[in-house]
Amino acid sequence: MRTPHHDGSDLYVSNAAPSLGEFVTLRVRVPKGYVFDHAVIRYHEDGEPRTAHLSKESETAVDEWWSVEVQIVNHNMPYRFLFAGYKKFDWLNAEGLHDHDVHSNSDFQLVARPSYPTWLKSSVFYQIFPDRFASSGPKELPDWARQADWKAASKSTNDLKGQDLTGGDLLGVEQKLDYLTDLGINGIYFTPVFPARSNHRYDATTFHDVDPILGGNEAWFSLRRAADAAGVRLVGDLTTNHCGAGHEWMEKAKSDPTSAEHDFFYWTDEFEWGYVAWWNFKSLPKLNFASAELRDRMYEGEDSVIRRWVSPQFGMSGWRIDVGNMTGRLGEIDMHDEVMHGVRRAMDEVAPDAWLVAENGDFVASDLAGAGWHGTMNYQGFMRPLTSWMNRDAKLSGGFQGLPVDAPMITGTQFVKTIRAFSGAIPWRALVASMILLDSHDTPRFRTIVAGDRHRHRAAMTMMMTFPGVPSIFMGDELGIGGIGLDDSRRTIDWDDRSEWDEEFRADVKALVALRRTEPALIDGGLRWIADEEDYVAYLRETADAAIVVVIASNACKIDIDLSAYGYEIAETLFGVEASGSRPKFEVQEASQAVWRLR
Repeated sequence: MRTPHHDGSDLYVSNAAPSLGEFVTLRVRVPKGYVFDHAVIRYHEDGEPRTAHLSKESETAVDEWWSVEVQIVNHNMPYRFLFAGYKKFDWLNAEGLHDHDVHSNSDFQLVARPSYPTWLKSSVFYQIFPDRFASSGPKELPDWARQADWKAASKSTNDLKGQDLTGGDLLGVEQKLDYLTDLGINGIYFTPVFPARSNHRYDATTFHDVDPILGGNEAWFSLRRAADAAGVRLVGDLTTNHCGAGHEWMEKAKSDPTSAEHDFFYWTDEFEWGYVAWWNFKSLPKLNFASAELRDRMYEGEDSVIRRWVSPQFGMSGWRIDVGNMTGRLGEIDMHDEVMHGVRRAMDEVAPDAWLVAENGDFVASDLAGAGWHGTMNYQGFMRPLTSWMNRDAKLSGGFQGLPVDAPMITGTQFVKTIRAFSGAIPWRALVASMILLDSHDTPRFRTIVAGDRHRHRAAMTMMMTFPGVPSIFMGDELGIGGIGLDDSRRTIDWDDRSEWDEEFRADVKALVALRRTEPALIDGGLRWIADEEDYVAYLRETADAAIVVVIASNACKIDIDLSAYGYEIAETLFGVEASGSRPKFEVQEASQAVWRLR
């Protein structure tokens, strides 16, 4: 049954980033046949609910458009809509339509602050683990490292440990820029590039320079010049929660207890090494932001870490913040919001067009309310439910669900409910500025999750490229590379022997990337779910001038989509199953997808 719909896209909100005092028009699409006597908005002003009636502004053959104008007096305005009448009391909030009272936690949210960088809307990122993507040649390794064979590591890295280096570097990335731009990529997200004592580099020894093993700052500037010329943005990875045990700050702190650096850490007798470490890993001492000097060096000072790298000199287009949810928190100490907001202010001052995206472990909604992270790595609200729906080897991926049990196997209906629940807790602008992904350096590879099934992988990739957010492909996913998680997922790419590359799948990914970057409905469109069955789901992406419908099937099934009820018919098949008319009915024999332009 069709129901009233509203989201934060331009079709429904006249200005998603208003100034205080500005009037904003909010619109609701109401299907004809949905009967009510009163349409009311409930919104907050200074923490107290206010109400106003909506009025009908226009109608089409299948819908009525109702709207209301409200003045924005606070930086954050939660709101929802009520449709009431005889035996009717329906609330419409960001999670959907409810026939019972609801809590404000899932209200729509309008944020009167500068919004996310607009270039994100047509961006597709490629995640690179620097040691494993491409190498410019042999190099002398530091004393902590062991040489690992590049070709062997393209098959599996199960036997490799944190001190094993295969020799990837930034010049290698620069030499493969043509490969990335041919795929359609216009953004690279690097896991850390700072000097460290591991191949993952989350244990930095300084935040000031690029690791010499990767080519140092000279290689960074060379890559940035080439990337600028190719139209590719570069985003870095920063551990605001911790540094490495060999970091220059820790070395100074241990050698001089009276130094400013000594206050950068939490000291304790609980561990033999004498300091608090992230998850009790000796190699990762936790940072103490009670130190004003640390705040100055990390984000407040003119040459602070945050500001330095997004400055015009170094030219990063943003930061991904590692374990952002834990930054500034330890027991009864909670400076998280102060640090998060300070990082955002620093970036807004130096590079207001830079992206701030965080690993937000449990999808803390308040972190995404407008003054902190632009978005999150959307594990909980996209990747995890999608892999649970597509997964056919439930024992494989329980760990990355964050639970000590096997990963769930869910239906399409449960999948949509999960996405609605998480997306309904944050502003629309945070959803579209969040990174969406199928896997990463921390998870099993998607090709392994689906037991090698290219059809399921293609269906999931189609969803990632057509869903609100910033798609991010983990290096080699487009080639069908597998891996059971962590080290084994961080395999090298064999550039010399391409016999095991899934070229058919790479061609599909290339086509999908092109759609994501060029179709107006995928760049600016809202999101309306129109089907959520056990084995397939469907959703609309719409602007005022363009509309696309996407159908994703996880299994063999019969599909029946009535587009006439929404006032549409298929104008063109853009990808996947061919269809025409306004009532496509067809059967698929395996996981499948369809992307249709509508008229």
